[in-house]
Amino acid sequence: MASRGKSETGKLRQNMEEQLDRLMQQLQDLEECRDELDEEEYEETKKETLEQLSEFNDSLQKIMTGDMTLVDELSGMQLAIQAAISQAFKTPEVIRLFAKKQPGQLRTRLAEMDRDVMVGKLSRDVYTQQKMEILTALRKLGEKLTTEDATFLTENATAILSQFEKVTANLGKNKHVMSQKRLFTQITGTNIHICFALLSFSGSEDKIMALASSGVKTKA
Repeated sequence: MASRGKSETGKLRQNMEEQLDRLMQQLQDLEECRDELDEEEYEETKKETLEQLSEFNDSLQKIMTGDMTLVDELSGMQLAIQAAISQAFKTPEVIRLFAKKQPGQLRTRLAEMDRDVMVGKLSRDVYTQQKMEILTALRKLGEKLTTEDATFLTENATAILSQFEKVTANLGKNKHVMSQKRLFTQITGTNIHICFALLSFSGSEDKIMALASSGVKTKA
């Protein structure tokens, strides 16, 4: 699949964000109305919303396949959706900010939570859950954490969050391989045979550049 132009990519990203916003609003409305619903109705509605998220994630994956421009643009959204589906993240607003790659707003929310828990406006359990989500999102977005925050993550890690970390770490490796594949295609031109070396080549991008420039060909 050929990479899309900037305008088309921007429109597609906006469309994806609007769909995700709608689903996150459903989850948020559900949590706000939880006291008005019986447990069975709440669980069924939540299950339906998570199924919609899963379908959305499948569509997103198909759209991104083979298009590194979209992988770069939408990878954060994909991680956020998977966090919601696995229920590693349970806070719609945190999921939304994670998906939109908004580390500044995540840090602002965390600062507000720090104040709220100090004055008793936020319970300690809710604070811990949401802080774990925010710190995990920040780390996945490549933000540097303080030693104190890193320790907080380690001490409060749950089985679900740990599994999410493992799964998304593998996704990160796959994205790197796809990036190298794109690099091969870009620098070899008609010397397309060299692309097959990607499957067994584990060197740095500098070495890939050197290999491609040498004109060496490999058999398919």
